[in-house]
Amino acid sequence: MLNSGWVVHKFGGTSVANADRYRDVSKIIGSDGAKKRGVVVSAMSKVTDALIDLVTGAQKRQEDYLSKLEALKEKHFKTADELLPADASAALKKIIAADFIDITEVLRGVWLARTASVQTVELVSGYGEIWSAQFLCAFLKSQGKSATWLDARLVLVVQPTEAAVNVVWKDSIAKLTAWLEKNTAETVVITGFVASTADGIPTTLRRNGSDYSGSIFGSLLNASKITIWTDVDGVLTADPRLVPDAVLLEDISYNEATELAYFGAKVVHPSTMAPAIAKKIPIWIRNTFRPELPGTQIHEKSLSPLIVKGFSTINQIALVNVEGTGMIGVPGVANRLFGALREVGVSVVMISQASSEHSICFAVPQAQSLLTKETVEKAFFAELHHGQISTVSLVENCSILAAVGDNMADKPGVAAMFFSALARAGVSVRAIAQGSSERNISAVINESDSKKALRAVHSGFYLSSNTISVGIIGGGLIGSTFLKQLQPQLARLKKELKVDIRVRGITNSKSMLLDANEINLSNWKSDLESKGTSLSMSDFVKHIHADYLPHAVLIDCTSNQEIANQYPNWLSQGIHVITPNKKANSGSMADYQKIRTAAHEKNSRFLYETNVGAGLPIINTLRDLVQTGDHILQIEGIFSGTLSYIFNSFSAAKPFSEIVKEAKAKGYTEPDPRDDLSGTDVARKLIILAREAGRQVNLEDVKVESLVPDFLKSVSSDEYLKRLAENDAAMLAKLEEAIKKNEVLRYVGVIPEEGAPSVELRSYPATHAFARISGSDNIVAFKTERYLHQPLIVQGPGAGPEVTAAGVFADLLRLTTYLGAPL
Repeated sequence: MLNSGWVVHKFGGTSVANADRYRDVSKIIGSDGAKKRGVVVSAMSKVTDALIDLVTGAQKRQEDYLSKLEALKEKHFKTADELLPADASAALKKIIAADFIDITEVLRGVWLARTASVQTVELVSGYGEIWSAQFLCAFLKSQGKSATWLDARLVLVVQPTEAAVNVVWKDSIAKLTAWLEKNTAETVVITGFVASTADGIPTTLRRNGSDYSGSIFGSLLNASKITIWTDVDGVLTADPRLVPDAVLLEDISYNEATELAYFGAKVVHPSTMAPAIAKKIPIWIRNTFRPELPGTQIHEKSLSPLIVKGFSTINQIALVNVEGTGMIGVPGVANRLFGALREVGVSVVMISQASSEHSICFAVPQAQSLLTKETVEKAFFAELHHGQISTVSLVENCSILAAVGDNMADKPGVAAMFFSALARAGVSVRAIAQGSSERNISAVINESDSKKALRAVHSGFYLSSNTISVGIIGGGLIGSTFLKQLQPQLARLKKELKVDIRVRGITNSKSMLLDANEINLSNWKSDLESKGTSLSMSDFVKHIHADYLPHAVLIDCTSNQEIANQYPNWLSQGIHVITPNKKANSGSMADYQKIRTAAHEKNSRFLYETNVGAGLPIINTLRDLVQTGDHILQIEGIFSGTLSYIFNSFSAAKPFSEIVKEAKAKGYTEPDPRDDLSGTDVARKLIILAREAGRQVNLEDVKVESLVPDFLKSVSSDEYLKRLAENDAAMLAKLEEAIKKNEVLRYVGVIPEEGAPSVELRSYPATHAFARISGSDNIVAFKTERYLHQPLIVQGPGAGPEVTAAGVFADLLRLTTYLGAPL
């Protein structure tokens, strides 16, 4: 029985890349508190590749292979000098020099023969670990530590096969036991990657061999734990290069680690863990460069409550579909299919079969896609000829996205969350597979959607914030007010509700400001002026719709018709749109329907509550009435906050023209007040509401009474304001007429049950609800079959940048709920 109390450390190439790294490794193992430790080391970074390249260079008779060999030797000599005292360095350099003489002779033989056997490559490529182990051992001794080094080829006996390298455990245990009886140092530095056959021929453990060595020696030493030191903090919920908000996992099970590693996550390779799994030895993944972090523990059963532990992808996948009625009820079809693929060495990554047996769908590496198709067609030549199999189709440029977690088992709704997240991100699923263990859900998707899909499902399970890429079109009064409201709420939304709203682009009419992550909203105006580039709307949209972020929304804070014309294109790309711009919803019915069709086909959201009533819930109220089956008899209201303010302020004591100028100064009117006084703005709102109620009407159908006299319609905006007083007498006459009847003037819009909508100046009794509003209030009365005797009233401020921006903000938060945020 070997000594108890052993721990095993394994350090990869980046962890021992130079003299400083060896010193760091010494500090790490010196602080582990263990009585006995095995330290498995890789070759210095990139040395193994360099040794293999030397063999290749000699085989191809490249003239520079000897100079490369000399450079490699000098690299190791330099490391010895930097790491060790002079006498220790000289002694080790003498050993290394002798090794390089041996390598030179081997390479000379390769040069002459112009060929290199597998044994030759393995012999030469294994030297890196031998030098690395001696470096670390010599340094430990120079620090007064009890240390020795072990050439794993002396004790580790393996049997290489075509598919793997199998450990001969009985012989290896016997050899290691005998070696340890003669070598009693506290620290044994062990060469990773290398081993010997039963005949004593040097060999390697092949790919991931150093990690495999760590697991093997952990098993041989009956270690209490194995720590694999690498250049990552541990096992993350996703690749941080693709998902910046990936979470470090405290622990995962062996099964979860195996699944994640199989699907490309940077975890210990499944085969390398096998010896540790067999003896239930915990494996820790830690960062050599951040040893203060705890890392991730891989053990038999995870204690984490997370439903899904991680998401991973495999790219460069091809999807093959074999389909035909001749497969139904025929035994052995799958055996023939996959047997034929086995014979030609095709690795099947995923299988999905319909219960009808009409088709078998499976995924293979794209590099083997053509071979796969040819092999299947050859194997089923007769069935294809007779029409029993109708097609063997091939779809390339795919990815497999996998969700992994032990806690997924017996947990209802996990698959729904997974596929809903993909649907919200506009990702199409081509094939699905889930094992009976319920530990893994896999989906084949287009490779172009891989990043976006990974981020979407990661967000969907709340492992990271529900991230939305936001672009603001129009940094004027509404846009800037919205950003002012948004900025102080971002941290709270992210912390409390896991909603990560990232404003990544802002435009004005000429420039755009873009940021790969998010714009600093504290000084965006100055940055737009100093750092902004010329506006290209196509580039702006492309930037906001980044493929590595799951959701994108464009917020149009302009009143620009050309911008509104682009909504269908954006929605058809899966980009959500929020806007107070009324032009799109009040344009032609054809354009109106085009927007709805684009949004429906791509499951995009088009939100426009602020089109009517700024921040008031007018559109949503009407929509609720209609969708719950109420019948709209009449909609009547004061829809212009500007004109509401004007007529609430209008009296005989102050001329109409002065009130209009005052409203403009307060920001209640458009830059040209005639845009409000013409009634067109109210008419647009009536069109929007009428269409929400199910009526097909156009702007030209609305009867509009304009408050702009004919003689001022064609003059400039400045001249209009100068000459507006010329119309004061006419407006005063209308006011005096209303006062005689004890009524007030109100500019209203009306949508009757039948007939054309109208916009006009009316007078109402002082007791009427419309007479009791103040300031810039909007008020809308819904007369319906349910609200017949007493209309449903919605009233409140309907103009001004603050309330409009707040309505835009509310639409943005409403969008986050559609996308899965827990608001």
